[in-house]
Amino acid sequence: MIPLPTPRGALTPNRPLADLTWLRVGGPADVLFQPADLADLCAFLAALDPAVPVFPMGVGSNLIVRDGGLHAVVIRLGRNFNGIEIDGDRVTAGAAALDAHVARKSAEAGRDLTFLRTIPGSVGGAVRMNAGCYGHYVADVLEEIQIVTRDGTLQTLPATALNLRYRQSDLAEGAVIVSATFRAPAGDPASLAARMEDQLAKRDASQPTKERSAGSTFRNPLGRSSTGAADDTHELKAWKVIDAAGMRGARRGGAQMSEMHSNFLINAGGATAADLEELGEDVRKRVFQHSGITLEWEIMRVGEPAAK
Repeated sequence: MIPLPTPRGALTPNRPLADLTWLRVGGPADVLFQPADLADLCAFLAALDPAVPVFPMGVGSNLIVRDGGLHAVVIRLGRNFNGIEIDGDRVTAGAAALDAHVARKSAEAGRDLTFLRTIPGSVGGAVRMNAGCYGHYVADVLEEIQIVTRDGTLQTLPATALNLRYRQSDLAEGAVIVSATFRAPAGDPASLAARMEDQLAKRDASQPTKERSAGSTFRNPLGRSSTGAADDTHELKAWKVIDAAGMRGARRGGAQMSEMHSNFLINAGGATAADLEELGEDVRKRVFQHSGITLEWEIMRVGEPAAK
């Protein structure tokens, strides 16, 4: 293995990642790095051989790590990166802060980021994926972010630099988001709290929140205009085209498309990463055969398959 810098934080070689993902699958990282603080992260990346790939990992809520593991230094931010500060209409949250916590604390201060309440995961992932629900997206409220680049430089970027779009952003390879600042509209704390409770109730009634899943599996496909061009004003629902293709409840090994919500891929017991990914590909193939629509993965898939 290439020699690594000696940080103040925890450096764990050959660290299994399955227990760090919501789907509970996947092989080990070559190294897991949990920086002690921002200075430790900057110094480590500055000293790390540029040829060594790095992979920033949040709480694993939207991730499949393949069974052969991840040949990289996986960087996972901890409690020194989960602070939440509110100053007027500006809410600044560390990348490791849970989306739900940011929504609740903001609401208590009379600031409306309630759409984050039901989004699984942490702020870093929400920014990278331009997460959203109920018609609101990170792009609507994001002002700026702080990142540490692959060479260890701390930078502040305006939201416009990310080119945020549906479930996508432009961020340099290996860059680690460390914080995000949002402009949050004002709201009555009691009303905001009630709205979040309503959102939670609706989510729990329609999604398999008690199962091992990673949220929505596929992006909602775009509709088509009368000319046949993609039309983002006529977004289709992934679950509807999956249902139409007869794939609700479909199984492969320990993986299943949820009976409750057919765009949720779940580990029904003993699934491997290969089971989950291959079932997803089965769904994509069947949907294309049925409707001509090519579903795009929303869940990130990383690493190598198991050796045969």
